[in-house]
Amino acid sequence: MTNGTDAGPAGDMRAFFAARADGWDTRFPDDGPAYAAAVRALRLGPGDTVLDAGCGTGRALPALRAAVGPAGTVLGVDLTPEMPAAAERAGRRDAGALAVADAARLPLRDGCLDAVFAAGLVSHLPDPGGALAELARVVRPGGALALFHPVGRAALAARKGRALTPGDLRAEPNLRPLLAVHGWRLHAYTDEDHRFLALAERRGPAGDLL
Repeated sequence: MTNGTDAGPAGDMRAFFAARADGWDTRFPDDGPAYAAAVRALRLGPGDTVLDAGCGTGRALPALRAAVGPAGTVLGVDLTPEMPAAAERAGRRDAGALAVADAARLPLRDGCLDAVFAAGLVSHLPDPGGALAELARVVRPGGALALFHPVGRAALAARKGRALTPGDLRAEPNLRPLLAVHGWRLHAYTDEDHRFLALAERRGPAGDLL
């Protein structure tokens, strides 16, 4: 669950998103097709169990539900309580179960998921490596991870009036080894103006991770 404190980066992040939860969907009304395409890239099957980590207002939940079907399980967690509440008001609880939880400390058993979908999550994490390791813990070997944003790195930086830097976590030379040391193998990477999508596979037993 949450880390129990509002101090530090996690508290700042919760405050930022809490203030924007109610109007979040209206700020980005055209992102639906990009979310759906990213979910398709996960190649989920009927009956699969998938987590939307940092689910926000739940924009990915309907596409995830459609991918796993009625026999599948869709979970959505977010550290900011106002975000799942906004997802519920938007009628998305029918697509998946919603909860307040920290992506770095998930209340899930080892290997219980087939896949994780994470939109805009990694760049907001105080400890990206620790969170990626936690996601690896709850995904079965051979399972999938999608790190997604409906805008590519350069376009997003321009939108915020910033320049890309060599230390950008989502740059492929930085992301690939970070994923590898925390249990993932990056096998597809797309960074275009209209989409960022990194797809990784959960590697095997602990002895095969490194």
